[in-house]
Amino acid sequence: MILPAVRDPRFITLRRGGTLTDSDHHLLALWAASCAEHVLPLFESVRPADPRPREAIEHARAWVRDEVTMMRARAAGGHAMGAARELRGAARHVAYAAGQAAVVAHVAAHELGAAAYAIKAARAAAPAGEADAAGRTECRWQRDQLPAAIRELVLDDQRLRNDICWSVFDC
Repeated sequence: MILPAVRDPRFITLRRGGTLTDSDHHLLALWAASCAEHVLPLFESVRPADPRPREAIEHARAWVRDEVTMMRARAAGGHAMGAARELRGAARHVAYAAGQAAVVAHVAAHELGAAAYAIKAARAAAPAGEADAAGRTECRWQRDQLPAAIRELVLDDQRLRNDICWSVFDC
């Protein structure tokens, strides 16, 4: 489980009683999509004919551009996570990262799921004895991609949810 038991109002949109603006929600979705896309080759090298994770990432971005509904983005996320079912290792984590990125349209707090699964994918793909270093490198790369408008929000979220995200944000 990557979501907290009590939802953080900073990840709930203004129209639903939280404090998250639409523009910041969009930035979270784009950042999550970038995190998943960064490791996507680890999936595509194993399943080159399976478009579901790539399509989920594309749906996250299309949702930001108002080209697809939240429901379509969420459905694409579910399909990407379905691609993970029969896989193990890095490819499985990538499929979950892509799925999490797409469902940010529905629940903004899934942004951390996309990032955490991408880090898990980088760790799983690393040579023996290099997993921790690969995870830290991926975590730092992700942080370098954070837009200034959401940087402190995401970093605080990582601090608060690191323990339920497999401690992958210790970088």
